[in-house]
Amino acid sequence: MIYLLALLLALAVIIVGIVRFKIHPFFVLLLAAIGYGFLTGMSVTDILTSINEGFGGLMGKIGLIIFFGVVIGTVLEKSGGAMVIASWILKMVGERFVHLALMLTGYLLSVPVFVDSAFIMMNSLNKTLSHKAKVAFSGTSVALGLGLMATHVMVPPTPGPIAAAALLEVNLGSLILWGLLVSLLALIPSYFFATRIASRVKLTIVLEKLSESGHAPQLATSLLSIVIPILLIIANSVFDYPDLELKSHAIYPFVAFIGTPIIALLIGAALTLLLPKKLDYTVFSATGWFGDALKVAAPILLITGAGGIFGKMLQNSGIAEAITENFADLNIGLLFPFLLAASLKIAQGSSTVALITTASIMAPIMVVLGLDEPFTRTLTVLAIGAGSVVVSHANDSFFWVFTQLTGMNVKQGNQTLTLGTLVLGVSAILTIFALSQLL
Repeated sequence: MIYLLALLLALAVIIVGIVRFKIHPFFVLLLAAIGYGFLTGMSVTDILTSINEGFGGLMGKIGLIIFFGVVIGTVLEKSGGAMVIASWILKMVGERFVHLALMLTGYLLSVPVFVDSAFIMMNSLNKTLSHKAKVAFSGTSVALGLGLMATHVMVPPTPGPIAAAALLEVNLGSLILWGLLVSLLALIPSYFFATRIASRVKLTIVLEKLSESGHAPQLATSLLSIVIPILLIIANSVFDYPDLELKSHAIYPFVAFIGTPIIALLIGAALTLLLPKKLDYTVFSATGWFGDALKVAAPILLITGAGGIFGKMLQNSGIAEAITENFADLNIGLLFPFLLAASLKIAQGSSTVALITTASIMAPIMVVLGLDEPFTRTLTVLAIGAGSVVVSHANDSFFWVFTQLTGMNVKQGNQTLTLGTLVLGVSAILTIFALSQLL
């Protein structure tokens, strides 16, 4: 039982270090991994090997993917492309269905743009539409927030799902397809929560004067950097599907190259250069938009790398064998990663940290839990994503962005966003369970 006790102690150190002492998750994860290694009797050589292989191996797989994803989101936001996409969705759905429009906007925007940034960017439009449609501002805010959270935790190229997919060796094309479906289905109960329950919270809308932008990119141009990489990755997955026998096709090498996630997202990042009115140092310099993207990506890369170290340390310690001996007859399947991710999310606040840490723990025990088939691995990442959204409360940065921008107090935030993320997470895991039984 020393492995399990050491794991519980490591998790306690991670939670206390992040929540109580506000230490950066990278250092907490790294120190917890090293401490776990010594507690389980690993040699110094094995511990150092786990650090090097865990960090270097994972960064080699997904470091550039995460960075290019952040570049796409940053340029979309700063160029006004994200707002163009949002306005298009609102126009398509119509102001009569403002809750649905904002939820679908969040659902799409959070694929490339971070939740906090997307909500800040959309807040003024949310206020204006709520005022014009004469609907409760609390309900539309929750609809937007839950739409953002759904794809943030389940659909690449958001960094959390990418990191979890790499740790559990899941095909990104498969994860994108099933992630889009599961997150969309999970938003159905969330929509009714936003319109029927969250809307009961009364808020006063304080309208702000919207700044006029000198340049707005075209809708088609704005969509290119999101749609093209996703289509390329999916096309590559289709060509790799064994039953279709497409690997002998003449264009397979070309599709396999441009559909590789690194190249697909590099193409997406290149397509964002069509968005600015003028290409100069304010876009691609170290102090420009690309530099801003690097600042955003750096801590995510470090946390992801530390998660890789933690996972490799667990793997090399022999914890899989220990769990096999003690829990071979315990058949809880997808519920385990969901509950573990939810526990970490509730304890320390960050969905990304919950995703990466849970995936790190799951990596060496997938076979033991009976989750080793390719499709089941995809569902496992989605189950982790579903858990990592349960629940957003006072230790989550997005909770404070949400409450401060909407004018809610903590009690109202708990009544709306906290309960809403619970509905979203539970709906998602139930959808995942249904898929695991049907397919």
